[in-house]
Amino acid sequence: MKTAQNYLESAIQQFGYYKRLGEKTFDQLTDEHLFWQYNAGSNSIAMIVQHLHGNMLSRFTDFLASDGEKGWRNRDTEFEAVIKTREELLAKWNEGWQCLLDAITQLTKDDLGKIVRIRAEEHSVEEAINRQLAHYPYHIGQIVFIGKMLTNDQWHSLTIPRGQSGAFNDKMFGR
Repeated sequence: MKTAQNYLESAIQQFGYYKRLGEKTFDQLTDEHLFWQYNAGSNSIAMIVQHLHGNMLSRFTDFLASDGEKGWRNRDTEFEAVIKTREELLAKWNEGWQCLLDAITQLTKDDLGKIVRIRAEEHSVEEAINRQLAHYPYHIGQIVFIGKMLTNDQWHSLTIPRGQSGAFNDKMFGR
């Protein structure tokens, strides 16, 4: 039987998985890749990180007590070229994730039914977490996709490499 505590542990584990996918992508990229844009209307990896940072700080600062869309957040500037270095990108990345994890690891099973607001809309804590569990992997998928395009045949798979599913399953099932 799935308990509320299992849900929280699972959510933390899932967030950690997607954080690592992003980091494994960054590790394969040059500094130039982090700031590359397909065209003027598309986002660079740095812009996506900037957006995730802003969203995480807004949603998870004072998580249970204030609206998740903070008055100090300027979402529009998250999609401008503000981050200039890999170091700054990684600092924003880590600050956002730390804010999220600090908020979620403090929750108890009794908190899951509480109501929080995001842009004045009511969500249970569980719904608010699920909302972000859909939102962040969406953007991390964009980061991975851009990384794969830019590294081309130098890309190292983050999961099961193409053509190796059978061998992976044999290993997992002890065959």
